[in-house]
Amino acid sequence: MLELEIPDTELWDQKEERFYTIKRQSITLEHSLVSLSKWEAKWHKPFLSDKNLTNEEIFDYIRCMSIGRNIDPLVFNCLTNEQLKKIEAYISDPHTATWFSNSIKESGPKEIITAERIYHLMFSYGVPKECEKWHLNRLLTQLRVEYEETKPQKTKSKREIADRHRALNAARRKSKVGRH
Repeated sequence: MLELEIPDTELWDQKEERFYTIKRQSITLEHSLVSLSKWEAKWHKPFLSDKNLTNEEIFDYIRCMSIGRNIDPLVFNCLTNEQLKKIEAYISDPHTATWFSNSIKESGPKEIITAERIYHLMFSYGVPKECEKWHLNRLLTQLRVEYEETKPQKTKSKREIADRHRALNAARRKSKVGRH
C-alpha cells in the first residue's frame, strides 16, 4: 500500500468559473488485482497492454487504486508531480525478492492479460482469492512461480540421454577399478 498526504488545496473550475477548496486528507492506494478489475470493468479494455493510456485513464486507475470511503473525487486533481512519481515507482516495484534467470519464451502473438485471466490462473493454481489484494506484481510473480514449479520437465534428446549414460557408465567403471 502507498499512503499519500494531500494538503489543503484550492482548485479553479473553468467550466463553472469558481474555486473549490479541497480539504487536507490522506489517501491509501493499492495496486492490486481488485484495482485492475475495477478499472477494466469501467474502460472495457486491458490495463496491462502495450498501448498507451490517456491521462484520464491513468488518473482513473489511481482512483480505482484508492482504498477507503469518503474520498473527495477532486482530491486526485491535487496530486503533485512528486506524488505521481511515487505512485509510478510503487506500481513498478516488484514487491518480491523472487527473480527468474530466464524469460518465458513467447511463441506467436503476445497474450493479452486481463483481470479475468489472472483470476483464472489464481484458481487454476489454487492461489487463494485473498491474494487479489496483494501488490499486482507480487501476485503475477507468484503465478509465474506456480507455472515454473508445475510445468512438465523438458524432455531430453536421444543424444543428451546417450551422453548422460556414457558419463554414468564411465564413472561406474572408474569406481570399480579403484575397489579391486
